Amino acid sequence: MTPTTPARRLRLGLPRRVFSQVLLMQVAIAAGVAVLATGLFLAPLGEQLDDQAMRRALAIAQTTAQQPQIAEDLRATKPTPDGPVQREAERIRRATGAEYVVVLDRRGVRWSHTDPERIGGLVSTDPGEALAGREVMEIDEGTLGRSARGKVPLRDADGEVIGAVSVGIAYDSVRARLIHAIPGLFAYAGGALAVGALAAWLISRRVQRQTRDLAFSDIAALLAEREAMLHGIREGVVALDRHGRVRLLNDEAQRLLGIGEEAVGSSPDEALGAGRTADVLAGRVTGTDLLTVRGQRVLVANRMPTDDGGAVATLRDRTELDQLGRELDSTRGLIDALRAQDHEHANRMHTLLGLLELEMYEDAVEFVGEVVGDHRATSEQVTERIREPLLAALLVGKATVAAERGAVLRLSDRSRLPDRLVDPRGLVTVVGNLVDNALDAVAGTPDARVEVELRAEGRTAVLVVRDTGPGVPPGQRELIFTEGWSTKEPPGHRERGIGLPLVRRLAHRHGGDARVGEAPGGGAEFTVILPEALTEPGPPAAPTGAPAEASEFKAPEEAR
Repeated sequence: MTPTTPARRLRLGLPRRVFSQVLLMQVAIAAGVAVLATGLFLAPLGEQLDDQAMRRALAIAQTTAQQPQIAEDLRATKPTPDGPVQREAERIRRATGAEYVVVLDRRGVRWSHTDPERIGGLVSTDPGEALAGREVMEIDEGTLGRSARGKVPLRDADGEVIGAVSVGIAYDSVRARLIHAIPGLFAYAGGALAVGALAAWLISRRVQRQTRDLAFSDIAALLAEREAMLHGIREGVVALDRHGRVRLLNDEAQRLLGIGEEAVGSSPDEALGAGRTADVLAGRVTGTDLLTVRGQRVLVANRMPTDDGGAVATLRDRTELDQLGRELDSTRGLIDALRAQDHEHANRMHTLLGLLELEMYEDAVEFVGEVVGDHRATSEQVTERIREPLLAALLVGKATVAAERGAVLRLSDRSRLPDRLVDPRGLVTVVGNLVDNALDAVAGTPDARVEVELRAEGRTAVLVVRDTGPGVPPGQRELIFTEGWSTKEPPGHRERGIGLPLVRRLAHRHGGDARVGEAPGGGAEFTVILPEALTEPGPPAAPTGAPAEASEFKAPEEAR
């Protein structure tokens, strides 16, 4: 059997597109408002017309009752169809357009009426209140049908009530006026509805363009997917509005920048403080893959403007990659040094073999003693002054690298650093970065030297690294501490311009600072002060011997 396509069932309900739903809702709202406004206008209009009709009837009755001739004729004549009261009442009725003007005495007998045959008969409604001296306004049913009525007492010259005047306005005329007003009201309501529908269409078209003609379900799905994506990716995302305020932070951005949801609604400067990271997010620094340092993290930032005048910045954590790159550089340097040592060791072994073959045993013993003594002297010079094992090992290794690169690494005579460091690894990072930069600066220069001074002043650690390179111009002494700024070509595996900013950040973390000046005799002199870098000293240890007085150390191959 051939499968058949199921018939599509007709769906009744709201349209799916945002444009159609917004238009439909706005037209419905406009129509409802127009109907409601028309109803609210018509309801008081009927009451207003009734009130106007009753007041008009009362005014005619009051005017009629104020004529003294009617009161005199009421006393002097009899109620006849051709009497003076009937003639005057009919004159007033025709002049005012009232339905009837009835004059009656205290017995309720009519002296005037629209139908002359009813003159002399009793009125059909109770005239008690008017005969009691009170004015009456009402809508009531009488012999001439439903009418708006006004009744007032009729007084003689002495003010005594001798009868009443009743005036009626046909109620059908009031209703006709109301009905006559309805088409105009509907015309205005229809015009308002048309204007509202046009405005709704224009607004809906704008909404359609902004939502790209998506359905509400599609928008909801996109929002859900966006939330899942933003909070699931391992890349920081920061969105800013057209005024430069943060409007969105995903979880990774909060972790990398060290801020929380309270930063939403503030500017990057307010949320992060002044610095390169805030400048990158605010767009004051432009470019791609911009390097910045936040705390101890090395970040790579990219910023993309959006159509609404805002921007979206992405942040990637390069801390581990940068550390691996530095370790790779150090490893390569050590490998080069080991290769040089291996070559030198081979030469020494050949020399020793030749001395033994020539039976120059005393010379061979002296040669071996010199080589072993050089290695021992190199290590002792460092360990006697630098008690921290990590720093001592770093300086011995850097001395070997310096010798391989044709430079001399010296330890200042003032160097004294006890084994009481709070953060030895942090100081190793600082010393390693500064020594590497100094070796890069003196590379290829005659009489290349780098001097390291490490000393303790109470709980404060002071580090000074001097070199004989070209130095740092005064105008660039602050720029070199900016993330991503460097005058050297970057290696293939990582970026330049990170080491010195990290040095300053580590110094700031300890409450200190890092600065650069000119070394005596030329070159650069970097000074790093780290308050509270050492713990309180313990009880003094028993002396084990006098310290050595060596003022510098060299790589083993340079000691000869």
